[in-house]
Amino acid sequence: MKKVIVILLLCFAVSLNAQFKKGTFAKDPLINLENFDKQRVYWGYYLGFNSYDFKVDFKTIDQNIEVKSTTGFSVGLVGDLRIHDYVSLRFEPGLYYASRTLSFTGFTNDRDGLREVKATYIHFPLLVKFLSLRTGNVRPYLVGGVSSTLNLSSNSKSKDDNEEQKFRVKPWTRNYELGFGIDFYFEYFKFSPSIRGVFGLGDELIRDEDPNSPWTGNVESMKTRAVFINFTFH
Repeated sequence: MKKVIVILLLCFAVSLNAQFKKGTFAKDPLINLENFDKQRVYWGYYLGFNSYDFKVDFKTIDQNIEVKSTTGFSVGLVGDLRIHDYVSLRFEPGLYYASRTLSFTGFTNDRDGLREVKATYIHFPLLVKFLSLRTGNVRPYLVGGVSSTLNLSSNSKSKDDNEEQKFRVKPWTRNYELGFGIDFYFEYFKFSPSIRGVFGLGDELIRDEDPNSPWTGNVESMKTRAVFINFTFH
């Protein structure tokens, strides 16, 4: 997956470089989509990659959980409402596929100490976008806000727990998000690559029936941490 991502990014970088040489960073660039940002509302879509992690706090230091994340895929829609020349409100619902492997210490059997947590998320972020002054066909921005996420693979309704190899988390989580990106204005569309951090606000773990469970008994809280790299087209 990482090789595929690198190849896609390189191909895209070559394409962008060709566009830039045509005028984006020229001395007197041709201004593309000059009135695009004056629209009250406009729409788009995004494709991207994600990396989900867990921040785990323990009651004591007797245990450790190693979280190994893998690169996932994301796709979604964008709605942008202009509030001011330099501020807009954005809604970016999307579908996110992710996977993590949890390694628990204190087990002699590797099968008992490993849990693969695959997830399909429906993500609902409401974000505020703060734009800088446009320079030619480039406009950097900052973005931040809150979000709710529905985990379709949470196992929250399962009566089985880790004793039966079933790792469970709550279906809904609340988060705050911070990130930055750049708007590039091309002849027929606006392209906006961005990177954003996602930070869970509440404990997501559903404990095992046994209060002294070696998997969940010593966990004070488990919260989502994630990084999104999105490529948005308007």
